[in-house]
Amino acid sequence: LSNINCAAAVSDIVTSTLGPRAMLKMLLDPMGGVVITNDANSILREVDVSHPAAKQMIELSRAQDEEVGDGTTSVIVLTGELLRVAAPLLEQKIHPTLIVRGYAKALDAAMLECERLAKTVDLEDKQTMANLVNSCVGTKFSSRWGDLVVDLALEATLRVARDVHITETSTKKEVDVKRYAKVEKVPGGDLSECQVLKGVTFNKDVTHPRMRRRVENPRILLLDCPLEYKKGESNAAVEIEKEEDWNALLRIEEEYVENLCAQIVAARPDVVITEKGVSDLAQHYLMKANVTAFRRLRKTDNNRVARATGATIVSRPDEIQESDVGTKCGLFEVRKLGDEYFAFLEECEDPKACTILLRGGSKDVLNEVERNLQDAMQVVKNVVLEPKLLPGGGATEMALSTKLTDVARAEAQDLGVLQFPFLAVAKAFEVIPRTLAHNCGAKIVRVLTQLKAKHQLSNTWGLDGTTGELLDMASASHHDAVWDPFAVKVQMIKTAIEAASLILRIDDVVSGLSKSKK
Repeated sequence: LSNINCAAAVSDIVTSTLGPRAMLKMLLDPMGGVVITNDANSILREVDVSHPAAKQMIELSRAQDEEVGDGTTSVIVLTGELLRVAAPLLEQKIHPTLIVRGYAKALDAAMLECERLAKTVDLEDKQTMANLVNSCVGTKFSSRWGDLVVDLALEATLRVARDVHITETSTKKEVDVKRYAKVEKVPGGDLSECQVLKGVTFNKDVTHPRMRRRVENPRILLLDCPLEYKKGESNAAVEIEKEEDWNALLRIEEEYVENLCAQIVAARPDVVITEKGVSDLAQHYLMKANVTAFRRLRKTDNNRVARATGATIVSRPDEIQESDVGTKCGLFEVRKLGDEYFAFLEECEDPKACTILLRGGSKDVLNEVERNLQDAMQVVKNVVLEPKLLPGGGATEMALSTKLTDVARAEAQDLGVLQFPFLAVAKAFEVIPRTLAHNCGAKIVRVLTQLKAKHQLSNTWGLDGTTGELLDMASASHHDAVWDPFAVKVQMIKTAIEAASLILRIDDVVSGLSKSKK
């Protein structure tokens, strides 16, 4: 039972962050920094807990975040509730394994019901997609600039989505938001200046002050080799007897670099970007050839530039082919934002990578907007990968609750003692609409009773989280209706029930620490 109380305590921490009227939490991390957020995952990451059952709960929100990116709060709240409803069953001396078995049965029934409720969505339909992201961002801090974050997320994700050929005939969608949609946070400016570039940007200035800072339709060459003389692996000592030999040595070094540059210039690039260093001599040669050079670019940035401009990253200058030069970029320019220089490669044709430029008043605001953006992009990604939606605003949970109650009553004979945990799960699902109602200050009992009544007729009724009114998600106007991605909901329910079962099966916590260490 201590496990249950402990897990319930963790879920209490984040209960108030569910829904559009959610509160923010201010966390002090051990380094003395401040994090202001209402993303359950970010909150629980910072919380320091010693109790193992509570640690388990924190793992949950992390798993949910990695798997589908949204619904982290709901997972914790639901798991806490599933454990709370199990407590009376344990007191009635029902064995935990029976409860777990009942939970598993309920999970199967819930999955079937979710399949039935789901509706398919068209990826081209901007309005529905925007709605969908809204339901994710609406609960977050950046919802005041509502549509801004929604548009950013939609544009960025759909831009990096591409079809990957697995075999000759079949393709699958690949949406790698993490690698190809980079968020550049630049303090200063106004949030309305945020944008998704048709291309990429990185925080670098040109290596030599006299190089060109603006090129239209540039030819871009990406390298990952150093443009300087090769040094010996270990310390190499050379003994020289004649002075001419020394001059010869220096000349050879210079010729080597000159050769490198000649090979590069032969490909007629306008911009050369390398991941390693560029020596002064090489800068000189490149500048004479009117080539702009950047050095020590991150590998990840280089990959993004390659995706956006259609260039191939070359490892040796003597192997450059015409096909390796990227020509898809429309404009290269170095601009100053704040007090840093950024190189922009924009107006690319059909880029498969992009940079999201965030401007905002302070670092905390930017961090929070970035977190919300990550969540939103994950949501879009889930829908691109699996274009199905479930009614939100507690509608799905309420429908599941109604359905499970009916099933338990109908099959009471077959289920036997399992019907009690089965009904408990049905009751636990009500926690989501209940918390939503609680957070926006509606009269909880009245609203829930009305909601139950509505669900006898149709299962798309949910709560409008801002006003606390009831809403039919299927027929409501586009702006109010809340729909959640199928993947998020299903993952949330699976995770919550499985985790609750796991914690229920623990009967004793044995400490591995010796007495003296305590």
